[in-house]
Amino acid sequence: MKILGIGNSLVDMLCRLPNENVIEKYNLPKGGMQLIDDNLALQISNDIKHLECQFVAGGSAANTTSGLANLGAETSFLGKIGNDEVGNYFEADLVKSGIEAQMIRSSLPTGRCISLISPDSERTMCTCLGATGTFSAEDIKPEYFKGADVCHIGGYLVQNHDLIEKVMQTAKEAGVKVSLDLASYNVVEENFDFMHHLAKNYVDIAFANEDEGHAFTKCEDLKRACEIMSEDIEVAIVKCGAKGVWTKRGDEIAFVEGLKGRNCIDTTGAGDLFASGYLYGLLSTNDITVAAKYGAIVGGNIVEHIGTKMPAEVWANIKTAFSKI
Repeated sequence: MKILGIGNSLVDMLCRLPNENVIEKYNLPKGGMQLIDDNLALQISNDIKHLECQFVAGGSAANTTSGLANLGAETSFLGKIGNDEVGNYFEADLVKSGIEAQMIRSSLPTGRCISLISPDSERTMCTCLGATGTFSAEDIKPEYFKGADVCHIGGYLVQNHDLIEKVMQTAKEAGVKVSLDLASYNVVEENFDFMHHLAKNYVDIAFANEDEGHAFTKCEDLKRACEIMSEDIEVAIVKCGAKGVWTKRGDEIAFVEGLKGRNCIDTTGAGDLFASGYLYGLLSTNDITVAAKYGAIVGGNIVEHIGTKMPAEVWANIKTAFSKI
């Protein structure tokens, strides 16, 4: 199997907050993602500079691709970065993870994402796109898709309609299945009609969390939301956090419980890493129930770590857990 990840190339600044004052001060959508400019990024950074912060290479699709690489899949990532040290760090982190780095360079600074982790472990993201904000339809070439079985796309790209549609069109022309993470409930709400256009015309696999599933289907019942998604999409996944996940393909529908007894300290990347496990399971077993169990295992482990990276011994334990399914 080979998975091509395409998405925003960002370096994450992860910060645990003692309270939600900063989120309230700037009227940020808690649990969502807000695009911000350089000035607001500086203001927020100044407000949290006294707190301990961690820097890691990130971006939703890059996180999923990294998880797949750690599971042993052949991977590639396409994105846009700056000609700066932060961009060099991002590319080196991909290569270190065993990912083929297909990076387009820009004169703008590399993008950054401030991830604010509330005391309840929820993460609120503020993204300053920089170079990745100039990622365009003109950057997409057929050769980037060569040899891929699945193209996994970070849903934040949906804010650039021409770009994401060109990515999906090119993937389809190359015979590559399209996997889409719905990204954030506010992104779905702001692009509702276009999201449904993509689902009807291009998407083969779609990942939504509870809020995104509701935003996309206007349905509170998660099983029914999964069923509605599957009307246009071959494989639909609606995640309910630690409660579990619904997944549907054709006449098959399954519910898989989340891992129990997790010491949740940070939900950053939980959905991204769930997608890593699910895609790995789907491509290696073609069984949606097994895929959901794989996803639950990986997603259940990442919440016990700050950020989106886990030590090698944790990945070894995850693979052992896979072998017992």
